[in-house]
Amino acid sequence: MRTIVVATRQSQLALTQTGHVVERLKQICREAGWDYTFELKKIVTKGDRILDVTLSKVGGKGLFVKEIEQALIDREADMAVHSMKDMPSERHEGLIIGAVPEREDARDCIITRHGGGVDGLPQGARVGTSSLRRMAQLKLLRPDLDLASVRGNIDSRIRKLEAGEYDAILLAAAGLHRMGWQDRIDAYLSPEQCLPAVGQGALGIECRENDSIMRELLERLHHARTALTTTAERTFLARLNGGCQVPIGAHAVLESNGAVRLTGLVAAPDGSSMLKEMVTGTDPVQLGNDLAEALIARGADRLLAEVEIGG
Repeated sequence: MRTIVVATRQSQLALTQTGHVVERLKQICREAGWDYTFELKKIVTKGDRILDVTLSKVGGKGLFVKEIEQALIDREADMAVHSMKDMPSERHEGLIIGAVPEREDARDCIITRHGGGVDGLPQGARVGTSSLRRMAQLKLLRPDLDLASVRGNIDSRIRKLEAGEYDAILLAAAGLHRMGWQDRIDAYLSPEQCLPAVGQGALGIECRENDSIMRELLERLHHARTALTTTAERTFLARLNGGCQVPIGAHAVLESNGAVRLTGLVAAPDGSSMLKEMVTGTDPVQLGNDLAEALIARGADRLLAEVEIGG
């Protein structure tokens, strides 16, 4: 019998989604006749420790994954469950994404104190979000809103809303779905209204590249369609050299004819400038690069440089 140590952040959402992955892996092991047990290793990351400033001002990439990846490198863990949108576009040497499970809902959503969604918010309502990407797009939809940073786990953000600190908060729908809190959602924002973050709604299961046993196990969890679309999005992000805390959005959809439709944007945090393009094709890597080049040609690199200087 081998005990597989699974590294995860210790937030309620992280533990819940890791629990879902482990249950699915246990089922796979039973079906294959493999005698594996699983043990969780909870890790506090830099992004979890720093809660008094916005993520965009903390700086650096991999704020929620670096310590977890180190546990894999040091052989303190055998696999790790990440939210794909937290993962840097560059691969850590010696590690590999062994599986991308089927994606949850990629959309953003809004929870309000009084119902009605974005359109129902009163003039000047205070809206909390930790994302420059969401801020920029919401400013385009509702320039009158008072946008403010909100940090913390989903449950703590909801408590701040209920305490009256905000009139509404913006969150990724996937997290609420995984927690079973769909009934809290007032409205979903379509990708046309608010383009999601790269990899939003997807998980990345990481392991050591040379661990053939883990790779064989994780292969059975892999969802090819999700991997295809997230590869297009992550290639786009990598070409722009962007972290998860810059105002970049991307959303890929696999169409019925097998083509991938990839939409991407780069925005100024204040919503004053927003560049958006869409490309279609069959090669996700080519698509991601093509989309990035199209936006760079329109000045996306200059916008991102301004964000870095300003942050």
